[in-house]
Amino acid sequence: MVTDHAKDRAGAGARARPEWAAHRERGTMTMLRVMTFISLRLGRPAGRVVLHGIAAYFFLFAPTARGHMRGYLRRALGREPRAGDRYRLILSFAATIHDRLYLITDRFDEFEISLHGAEVVGSRFARGEGAFLMGAHMGSFEVTRALGRRQPGLQVAMAMYEDNARKVNAMMLAVSPGLALDIVPLGTTGSMLELRARLDAGAFIGMLGDRTFGIERYERVPFLGALASFPTSAMRAAAILQRPVIFMVGLYRGGNRYHVAFEELADFTATGVPEREQAVRVAIERYAAVLERYCRSDPYNWFNFYDFWREPGGPAASRR
Repeated sequence: MVTDHAKDRAGAGARARPEWAAHRERGTMTMLRVMTFISLRLGRPAGRVVLHGIAAYFFLFAPTARGHMRGYLRRALGREPRAGDRYRLILSFAATIHDRLYLITDRFDEFEISLHGAEVVGSRFARGEGAFLMGAHMGSFEVTRALGRRQPGLQVAMAMYEDNARKVNAMMLAVSPGLALDIVPLGTTGSMLELRARLDAGAFIGMLGDRTFGIERYERVPFLGALASFPTSAMRAAAILQRPVIFMVGLYRGGNRYHVAFEELADFTATGVPEREQAVRVAIERYAAVLERYCRSDPYNWFNFYDFWREPGGPAASRR
């Protein structure tokens, strides 16, 4: 049963378009194709020269995002962020997007990738058991997917809403014609059936759990010192299908270094209907706590450049 306060939050979220979705995207397919040409034809060092120019442009001409970055970094760093901190966050974001070009074309020799918690996924894969992989807009999802492609027989699909799926596949096709991400569309009548079929076949389903879409329920839970809104749909799907959830993250550590980590987040295999809502709430609190830990250890890896602590439909917080 959904509590009254959860219903109220669901209603507020459904009426308001989330702030992150309302922001105009600054990247264009033309720029992506230019970056693809420079990076794949001239090499990663030449591409990174262009990368600094793009990061500098965003730093100078995106004042709203800069204000929100300052608010996030103040929480994550525990001090007032300097201009260099904000630029480093932007550059890390640009670097992870740039490195997608190499990762999706299987040029793994370009990178040094360390791994922690591989047994969390490996043990389930060995038993033929599927699970949800819950990530965030942190670091690089592509580096975690790239590791999966190197494991014969391991199936990893992304679950996302149709509009996002179109954008992601457009980016993939711009980099490499004929290449498309394996996506399970959400929000359709057959979504849960397809998710169940994939999981029953031993596949891992990747989802991102740190942005609300304004059309779904959310929970306000503690995150970096204040309450923030986290969507419940991904966790609820895992609870309904009675599957385990594994936290995943691919942290960018500068240069060509990445660190991939997996850890157990929740296990709904024995969760019945009466305790489902409470179990989902506890799992979201756990997710926010784990995400907070990584925000503090690797603060230049979280890429939500909007007022994350503002309740959907509520007044904007100060950006100073």
